[in-house]
Amino acid sequence: MERAQAAALVSAGLGLVVLGLKFGAWWLTGSLALYSDALESIVNVVAAATAFVALRVAAQPADQDHPYGHHKAEYFSAVIEGALIVVAAVMILRDAYEAVLDPKPIDLPLLGVAVNGLATVINGIWGWMLLKRGRAWRSPALIADGRHVMADVVTSMGVLAGVGLTTATGWLLLDPAIAALVALNILWSGWGMVRESVNGLMDQAAAPELLEQIRGLISEHGVGALEAHDVRTRHAGQATFIDFHLVVPGEMTVAESHEICDRLEGVIEEALPGAVVTIHVEPGDHAKQRGVPVL
Repeated sequence: MERAQAAALVSAGLGLVVLGLKFGAWWLTGSLALYSDALESIVNVVAAATAFVALRVAAQPADQDHPYGHHKAEYFSAVIEGALIVVAAVMILRDAYEAVLDPKPIDLPLLGVAVNGLATVINGIWGWMLLKRGRAWRSPALIADGRHVMADVVTSMGVLAGVGLTTATGWLLLDPAIAALVALNILWSGWGMVRESVNGLMDQAAAPELLEQIRGLISEHGVGALEAHDVRTRHAGQATFIDFHLVVPGEMTVAESHEICDRLEGVIEEALPGAVVTIHVEPGDHAKQRGVPVL
């Protein structure tokens, strides 16, 4: 969690650098498309700062008021980021409409494209690293931040191509048209982030392949038990909560069944970092045909 917080801080710092470069490109050229690209970078900075705060909250241990921990705090950063994207998109669309009514030529296009291009390269490298680390550390906040940064890279590439076309053709209406496309693109990106965050807040189950891995671990390491059924999972930030019923022979002692549970909890938590396992033990006559047979 500390590594994720450090990554979020670095993301905010780099976001400020990129923001300065993009606003510099807009100031040099007066291009509305470059302005829309810079405006999206404001969202990047705020989102990274929000992710840092959310990660700090999520790192707090369980307490009396939150006995299951604060893991879900990470999802709120993605929801806030999605809302900010909507605001930025509306502002861009408004400015694009005004520019269509009164189009203006682009000044110093080559220098502006060069400055924005440098910002795009920085964003691309950092966005790739954020996604890689976010997936490795299973951090929804970092993954959301990385996806938005990479969406920003795609946007910037389109903007740079559009500014080049506007300069080459002299069609001034291309500039606000590209800005409007940028707005629609970031709206789509924001919708995707909000949707995934809502799924997390609604206790979405683990991916099917992860569930199969859990079933395989139970089957392989549940020696002494008869079967396991009602295997359920839910994600909460970097934690994956797993619970299931374990059927053991009716004559087995509490100590023996407890030993099997400890073994299963250990192998599952070792294989799946962040797993929180709860096992309910049942006697043999509670077995179900649809359960996981123990080898």
